[in-house]
Amino acid sequence: MTEVVGKEAGGHILTVVAAALTDTSGRVLVQRRPPGKAMAGLWEFPGGKLEIGETPECALARELGEELGIVVAPGDLVPLTFASQPLADRHLLLLLYRCTAWSGEPKPLDADALLWRRPDDMADLPMPPADLPLVAFLRG
Repeated sequence: MTEVVGKEAGGHILTVVAAALTDTSGRVLVQRRPPGKAMAGLWEFPGGKLEIGETPECALARELGEELGIVVAPGDLVPLTFASQPLADRHLLLLLYRCTAWSGEPKPLDADALLWRRPDDMADLPMPPADLPLVAFLRG
């Protein structure tokens, strides 16, 4: 997959999109990164990197199809917040969207487990550092 990067003093900006897939009772879906991947065992919001020429919403709709096997219309993704996290050789910009409408049942196609949790009940989940401010936002 090709990454979209922008110049930044001392490195590159890596833009990643993620979804707070929210059910009718207010629970949010998180997935656990499988063994063999970076940050294996950590829980995260589903999503991924933008490909060249993609809008964030189209990239997220594509990623949700690839990772969960669901169909999401880009127009049903509502921007919520973002996180900014320095990495070793670049800087991560993580855009979080809320999604409450999709077709299909989410399946862990690119994870080893899925979990539905209310934001207030996510404190005990080990998560990547960039996801923690997103959880705080969802709680607030």
